[in-house]
Amino acid sequence: MFYTQWSNNFFLRRICVRRLLSSMAVGVLVASSVLVQAQKTTDLKTGSGGSPHVRTVWVIDGANLTVEYGRPFLKGRPEAQMMPPGREWRTGADEATIITTDKPLKFGAVSLAPGTYTINTVPNDKEWQIVFGRLGKPGQWGIPYQKDLEIGRAPMNIVKIAKPVENVTISIDDATKGAVLRIEWGTTSATAPFTIG
Repeated sequence: MFYTQWSNNFFLRRICVRRLLSSMAVGVLVASSVLVQAQKTTDLKTGSGGSPHVRTVWVIDGANLTVEYGRPFLKGRPEAQMMPPGREWRTGADEATIITTDKPLKFGAVSLAPGTYTINTVPNDKEWQIVFGRLGKPGQWGIPYQKDLEIGRAPMNIVKIAKPVENVTISIDDATKGAVLRIEWGTTSATAPFTIG
């Protein structure tokens, strides 16, 4: 009788564990499908210099975030030539790189109300700055830098990455508190954390 009870309990426990593992697997699949749906990239055009242009949309913490930019190729050119240290860089190609949000964002001390803003960066060896500006007009060109439209600057952390990135790549990663805007090109990855709402 003891053996029968132990045996039945063992099989019941086994069934419960299997059901729990199945439920967890379904939960992981649902969560990963939500993450996949939360980002969508659309090819827009190829610029006059051959750089592809994209629009990527993320939904993070209830905010719809869109970044539109040109993705120039490194083509073996020195990174310092393409991302000049200590100078404002358009962070893309052709038209100004822009970010659009339907919720307030805060990068360091820079607060952005819902709207569309230009993104420039100032590369350096130890730290970058991300520079936000007002969009003067639709299709605004990325150069020369327009200081009169600048809203503010926030620090970016940089790390060197082992596998070089051929095209400029901008992404937004969800984080425990807010999100992180990431810019990668060549062997550089620059990140700026921000909060939403």
